[in-house]
Amino acid sequence: MKTPPTYAIASVDHALRIATMLQLEGTLTVADAAERLGVARSTAHRLLQMLVYRDFAVQDEARVYHAGPVLQLAAYSRSQTSLLRATAMPHLERLVAVLGESANLAIRTGADARFIASVESAQSLRVTSREGMVFPAHRSTGGLLLLAELADDEVAQIYAAAAQEDAERPDLMALRRELAQIRAQGFVVNQGRSEKGVVAVGVPVRDPDGTALAGLSISMPEARYDKEQLLRIVATLHKAAGAVEAALATR
Repeated sequence: MKTPPTYAIASVDHALRIATMLQLEGTLTVADAAERLGVARSTAHRLLQMLVYRDFAVQDEARVYHAGPVLQLAAYSRSQTSLLRATAMPHLERLVAVLGESANLAIRTGADARFIASVESAQSLRVTSREGMVFPAHRSTGGLLLLAELADDEVAQIYAAAAQEDAERPDLMALRRELAQIRAQGFVVNQGRSEKGVVAVGVPVRDPDGTALAGLSISMPEARYDKEQLLRIVATLHKAAGAVEAALATR
C-alpha cells in the first residue's frame, strides 16, 4: 500500500516523473514534459537540466532529452514500452470519458508491476496519476492479471527470487487460487488491495499471439464503486483492450 507523503514536494515529484518517462520511453522534449506534467515549459526545462546535471538524462544536438547513464535500459525494452504506451493513450482517454474514472496501463517485471500510462478523471474526488509508480504485482490490478497468465511453477519461481531480494512474498497457495479465478473470469476487481479506499477493475491487453502484454484498468474511490455496474465496466474495458490490441497489430 502506498500513501502519499504528508509534505509532498511538487518539484521532486515532477523530476521523478520525468525520470520515469525517460527510463520507460527513451526520449522526451521540453514541450512533451511540460504537457504531461501540466507545468510551464520553463519549469520543465529547469527540471530536465537538473536531471542532465545528475546524469539521469542527456541532451542531443536537436535538444531532445534521452535517458542518461543512471537510467539506462535495453533499447528494445524502451521502444516496446514506448510503443505500448503511445498506442494505448488515446484509448485510456476514451475510457475516462466513458466511465468517468481514472484509467491506467501497467506491465509486470518480475514480482513488481509498473504503471506506464495513466489518465486522470476530471472529477474532483479521483484517483490521481499512477504513471511511473511500482507496486507488488500480487497487490496491483495489472500485476494480478499478468501473473494469472503464468503457470503455477512460474509464479513460484518469481516469488522464490523475490524472497532472496527480501521482497514481499504472498501466500502462494491462496494466490494460485485467486489467479485461477482471474483466468476463468477474464478480469480482476482489486478492492483496497494496493491502496486503501481505492477500487480498480482491469482486463489484460494481448499481442496478436494471445500473450498478455499489460493490464488495462480503471481506478475509483471506493465510495463511488457500484457492484451493479461491474459487468458494464468490464465490457467497456474489454472493448478498450480490443481497440488497443487492434492498433498494436497495425504498428
